Amino acid sequence: MKVIIDTSVWSMALRHNVKSSDIKSIKKEIFELINESRVVLLGVILQEILSGIKNDDQFSKLEDSFKPFSIEIFNRNYYVKAAEFFNNCRTKGIQGSHIDFYICAVAYLNNWEIFTFDNDFSMYSKIINIKMYKSRFF
Repeated sequence: MKVIIDTSVWSMALRHNVKSSDIKSIKKEIFELINESRVVLLGVILQEILSGIKNDDQFSKLEDSFKPFSIEIFNRNYYVKAAEFFNNCRTKGIQGSHIDFYICAVAYLNNWEIFTFDNDFSMYSKIINIKMYKSRFF
């Protein structure tokens, strides 16, 4: 099954100044998913990863590191489903970003899992039928 790796996971894995066993486990997990050709990169996630990088050289290096991944592009139905998810969760008192619900819609409509450290997705999964990725290494 394909896996959408959320910005929170990429951000943790890309930290160079942290040498914890958790970071090593996250990197190992991502490496395994890449080797299994299971990683899905959404354009909005790439945008979030690259946003806020002030140094042009760092920006270019980071952008280059993601060039091997194709960007998945989806049609109108995905945006409509994201809006439905937003509305369903909001009526149940759960708030979220439009990007989060877009990620949920893409995962749902393709039967993919979401790999994230963002606890908001756990709340969304109580209302909408999304699959959360469970790590093999941590």
